[in-house]
Amino acid sequence: MSTASPSAKLGAAMAARRTPEQLKARRQLAWRELLTSLWAPLCGVGLAFVPYVTLIEMAPATVSWAQPLMKGFGLLMVAAFVGLLVWRNASRKESVLRTLRHEARELLAEDERILERVKDKVPASVADRLTEQALRVESASVAANPEALRTEVKALEALTQEHLGAYRKQSAWDFVGGFGKALLIALVIRTVLVEPYRIPSGSMLPTLQIGDQVFVNKFIYGVRVPFMNVVPFRIVRAPQRGDVIVFNNPVDESKDFIKRVVGIPGDTVEIVDGVVRINGETQARTLVTPDFVVHNWDERSGQWFDQEEVLYREDLSGVVHSSLQNPMRLPGREHEGPYTVPADSVFVMGDNRDNSADSRYNLGAPGNEVAYVPYGHIKGKAMVVWLSLGWGGLLGNLFGGTGLRVERFFEPVR
Repeated sequence: MSTASPSAKLGAAMAARRTPEQLKARRQLAWRELLTSLWAPLCGVGLAFVPYVTLIEMAPATVSWAQPLMKGFGLLMVAAFVGLLVWRNASRKESVLRTLRHEARELLAEDERILERVKDKVPASVADRLTEQALRVESASVAANPEALRTEVKALEALTQEHLGAYRKQSAWDFVGGFGKALLIALVIRTVLVEPYRIPSGSMLPTLQIGDQVFVNKFIYGVRVPFMNVVPFRIVRAPQRGDVIVFNNPVDESKDFIKRVVGIPGDTVEIVDGVVRINGETQARTLVTPDFVVHNWDERSGQWFDQEEVLYREDLSGVVHSSLQNPMRLPGREHEGPYTVPADSVFVMGDNRDNSADSRYNLGAPGNEVAYVPYGHIKGKAMVVWLSLGWGGLLGNLFGGTGLRVERFFEPVR
């Protein structure tokens, strides 16, 4: 049987009666089930992901060797997951044993809950019989004998129904309690720790591509109270220039956007011929190529199309990143701003400068007003691409150009 312990008292009674050989066999089975679980490769990636993200955030230069290692390990875990999935479905015996072991765990856990709840009403002789039968179930599970395990599970079910049947009905509180715990854990993770976000448009090209799936650090700027748009306290630091953030659009709260922070409170931002100026200081940028091709998505036709842009490398207060500009822009003819960023807000722009509904353009809402993003609307900082489904990926020729872009796995968001 798997290691999921039945109840404390039932489990203790079983442990007291196991021989050293039975204990060893039980532990071996527990490790086997753990390593052949579909959760094993997923947990492996998760355990490696935390130190990986911490490392590349604290020491960005390490990404040159850390990303290939993480990508290789991630692909190895994907292969392991697929292999386990095929093996688990191909082996009839393993499939039956897995089902029976699950039934046994559920039944033993139920017995544990009942015995704990009505311990004063169950004779010691009944508890003793349940313990003996539970050990028989465990022995059949360790022996990997489906027929014997099925027989012993049925015997335990009959014994449970005979002596504990009157107490088997699950209370509403038990149901709500179990569901509530799972819901609470999910809410804590999404609200406080990390949340996935899919890139829906090309406004952040070439840094983020359509179909990229990124993880968002929810605690770096402070825990945001959902639906209230307030951050009661700061945990690590305030948003900085160059951060790529996910935020709830203050102009249209039904939408979440992802943009780059260009101005912080007190900054005066201007854009002159596509060049950013902050507090009168021009932010350096270097031309990379005048004919850079990106792949964009037309929602109306449902097709990919090529778009030619001018590619620059921009240094935004020490954060070096790529940006795009329309090749039809006329030098010396355009001046946007100045925009003075109010307290507790940021000024944001997309890296695809001429194809982005950002602070310059009221964050996509009607009107020509400038729209700043208050701290309370910021959900978090984009950390890393963990999955990418888009143009040119693996098997893309089978799905209209959309495929698995393996080369973008675990790409840091810079």
